[in-house]
Parts: sequence; structure tokens; C-alpha cells
Amino acid sequence: MKKNKNTILETAKQTIIAESNAISNLVNFLTEDFENAVKFIHKSNGRLIVTGIGKSAKIADKIVATLNSTGTPAIFMHAADAIHGDLGNIQKNDVVMCISKSGNTPEIKVLVPFIKNYGNKIIALTGNTQSYLGLNADFVLNCYVEKEVCPNNLAPTTSTTAQLVIGDALAVCLLDLNDFSSKDFAKYHPGGALGKKLYLRVSDLINKNELPQVVTTTPIKDVIIEISKKRLGTTAVIENNKIVGIVTDGDLRRMLKDNSDISELTAVNIMSENPKTIQVDAMAIEALETMENNNITQILVEDNTKYVGVVHLHDLLKEGLF
Repeated sequence: MKKNKNTILETAKQTIIAESNAISNLVNFLTEDFENAVKFIHKSNGRLIVTGIGKSAKIADKIVATLNSTGTPAIFMHAADAIHGDLGNIQKNDVVMCISKSGNTPEIKVLVPFIKNYGNKIIALTGNTQSYLGLNADFVLNCYVEKEVCPNNLAPTTSTTAQLVIGDALAVCLLDLNDFSSKDFAKYHPGGALGKKLYLRVSDLINKNELPQVVTTTPIKDVIIEISKKRLGTTAVIENNKIVGIVTDGDLRRMLKDNSDISELTAVNIMSENPKTIQVDAMAIEALETMENNNITQILVEDNTKYVGVVHLHDLLKEGLF
């Protein structure tokens, strides 16, 4: 029998509520072991090796990605591969975190003694603190969930979500201890829009553009030519290298609408005074925010008080900032 729309939506709501309740309950399982594990990783001169089997291995891989991107060196090691040669990844000062819901999977039970023989500390991320893994680890992080949201209580769902949340908590605590800043984040995320938001500056954009400029006495004909020639839809009006106004395509349209004779007009007659500006060393994302907040498509750029360029909304669009 096909389920109707309401039944599907109700199942989705119940799933989300059940998982959110299980996650909220994790705060009751935080112990000194969590704090001590974070401190030990932070003081370690090695890396954090994260391992697991099945769905836990996929969670381990994601946790490693989060750790690496937030300043904690980490390596993913599949538990099955570990006992077939990948144990060589573990170096003297490394810490190993094993992820297992039951803590009794065969691969984990084989792996743990080898790690202990190497002298490396073991962190258990498990839903069963009395399991083989839990009893043989140096630090135990409890991610117990009462049941999976799977109707058969079989498919890893709530349990893997809980593992991921504990992994995030671990990463954020280490991030905090490392005083990891937005500049550090940009260093590890140089690609794509995310990285550009963190490192791209206004100075990187204006070098690609022309420098449209007129003075207050420039005739309207020449103002139009300057705007058309520089192809930015605007020109700065300057005196002594300082911005005194701006003329945009919109100003030209309003001028033509309001004046039948433009032969005597100059830039000062149609310019907008006190235009929005931004400093050359500002972040590009600040330029975007200023444009959005003021409903404009160009912003003039200054180096202290000297006019040095224009940033157009299209420049930010090309960089993928929105």
C-alpha cells in the first residue's frame, strides 16, 4: 500500500525529533574522559588517527575532514585495512580514536591490542562503554543512543548522527584551544567561495578594472564618454585625487528625463555627493555587504582619502561570492 503525503511528512518529522532528542541527551554522557582526551590530543606532538568499520568508518572520515580543516592534524584509517598493512600509518606520538557503536566488532577487537602494543593512546567513541573497546581504551567518549530511528532498529541512523556530533564537539574544543582564527580557516580553505570570503580583498578586484574619473567641471558629453569607455556604469567625480561625488548610469537617465537641454550641464550638476566608499585593504565580502545594504551596484575605493578604483557587483559575482 502506498503511503500518502501526510504519512511521509509525519515519518520525516518523527525521525528528526527522535534524532534531535538523542543528540540532546549526549550532554548527559560528557565526563572528564572527554576533557582529558581533548587535552591529550592538544598536547600531543603527533596526529589523531581516526578509525572505524562500516558506517562508523564513514563518520570517521568526516570527522578527520573537520579536524584537518580546523587546525588539528588527523588521518583516516579504515579498521579493516589497518590489520592488513595500514597500521604503518600510526607513528610514535599519534593518538588513535576508534569509533564503534557496539565496541565489539571483530576488526576493532583485533586492532586494539596492536595499537596498545605500539604504546599509542586509544580514545574510544562508542555507544557501549562496557564493551571490549570501552574497557581497553585510555579515554572513553560515550555516544549511547537508546535506539535507531530505523523502524527495525537496525540501520545505523541515530547512532552515526551521535558519533558525528561528538566528533564535532571534539573538533570545536580543539579549535578553541588552538586559538584557531578566521585567518587560519582561510589558510586551510583557499579554494571556492568560502576561501575567497576569508582572504579576497578589494585590492585584488580593482586591479582588473579601469579607473573612471572626471572633475566637477567636466561637460556632460565627456562624462557619458568616460562612463561608456570605462564600462563600469559609473565614474567618480574627483578634486585633488579626492572623491567629491559619483555619477552613475542612473544619474544620466534621470538627467535626460528632467532636462531638455543638457549642453550647459557639467558633472557637478548631476553627481551624487558623499557616495559610499570602501578602503582598498578591506575584505571583498565587506564591499558586497555594503552594496547589498545600500542597494547599489558599484562602490568607489579609497586608499586613505585618495581615489584608487571601483568595485562592481559583477566583480563579486565572477568571484562566486554570492
